[in-house]
Amino acid sequence: MACSVHFFLVFSLIFLFNFSVSQEPVLPKAAIIPVSKDPLTLQYVTQVLLGEKLAPVKLVVDVNGPYLWVDCAYNPLSKSQNPIKSCSIECSMAKSSACTMSFGTKSCTLQSENPISRMVTSGNLAQDRISMEFEDGVNSGFMASIDNFLFSCVPKLLLEGIANGAKGVLGLGNTRISLPTQIAGTFGFFQRRFSLCLSSSDGLISLAESSDVSLLGGEISRSMVYTPLISKPSGAGEEYKINVKSIKISGKKLSMNQENIGGAKISTTVPYTTMQSKIYGTFVDAYIKAATSLNISSVAPVAPFGVCFRSKGVENSRMGPNVPIIDLVLQSEMVKWRIYGRNSMVQVSDEVMCLGFLDGGLNQRDPFVIGGYQLEDYVLEFHLGTSMLGISSSLLMEQRKCSDFKLPKKIS
Repeated sequence: MACSVHFFLVFSLIFLFNFSVSQEPVLPKAAIIPVSKDPLTLQYVTQVLLGEKLAPVKLVVDVNGPYLWVDCAYNPLSKSQNPIKSCSIECSMAKSSACTMSFGTKSCTLQSENPISRMVTSGNLAQDRISMEFEDGVNSGFMASIDNFLFSCVPKLLLEGIANGAKGVLGLGNTRISLPTQIAGTFGFFQRRFSLCLSSSDGLISLAESSDVSLLGGEISRSMVYTPLISKPSGAGEEYKINVKSIKISGKKLSMNQENIGGAKISTTVPYTTMQSKIYGTFVDAYIKAATSLNISSVAPVAPFGVCFRSKGVENSRMGPNVPIIDLVLQSEMVKWRIYGRNSMVQVSDEVMCLGFLDGGLNQRDPFVIGGYQLEDYVLEFHLGTSMLGISSSLLMEQRKCSDFKLPKKIS
């Protein structure tokens, strides 16, 4: 524990005096990162400015990614980029296993994973300048930079399967070199935290010292329910998981053991919630029964979905089609994540809607993965220091959407 604290303090000191603000010399209190949904891959993408000339770089958002990795061929002539040597403090922070008898004469190598293709390859840890939009609680829209931002340079082959035009992945995981940790260390944020608000069009990531200076506003945070994040190491960091004690459909609890569900992983790189086959079978049987009781007729499934319904005659409201409500019950019956029709049904044609939950097979690595579609128009607030997750009710209940918030320039 003492070693971890030491590294974080050193990290903060390294970066605190190496940032620049393009307008007034004020200390930023929140970073604002726009997120768009790629219509072809259903991946969530963003853009940062990176390198000596702060070239725009499109990245896929991976909430569990341990750090930012990028194909550095996008800007090969950046004179501000510095390679990190093995056995250095920065290399140790990245949890590299590359420290050998070379005594720091070699580059610090990291095993970087593509969250879409699951391909893993070696990359080199580097430092360069990164810039994004910030606010200070009063002013918004000014640019601030970190001169010594740590990231991994990877070969082009690792880009396979990610959205067209994307040059890498933005990792938001709970590690010493993820974006939330580096932002907090650089600008002296007392808390390491970030909020995620995804949309079918334009959403955002807000990395703020407190909810009150976030674009999302403190009123949303104050209405959240909170649940512990389960710590489970994965590669160079920890994945974000929550304990789902049970699942209810239309208020009726599914007959399954909690051990079958385990820790539900939150993912921005899986488009729809997926379950191991045993869980999925119990889930869809109960859902079809509940839908039938509402006179909703099943139809032939449309790939990739396993269960579909006739949408004709089903009433719609601001919460989506009037279909059975799904509750993920967390640490107690009073704490639950409620999913309405907007986030459970996918309209595939004028007359057919499909249940946006998929069968991940018998050997799916995580028994239960909450996908991006189910996250849309909810605010998730990740508290890295206290390992807590805040979950808002659906913004649609207040006739709002994640796309309503004022954002920087749209990603192209």
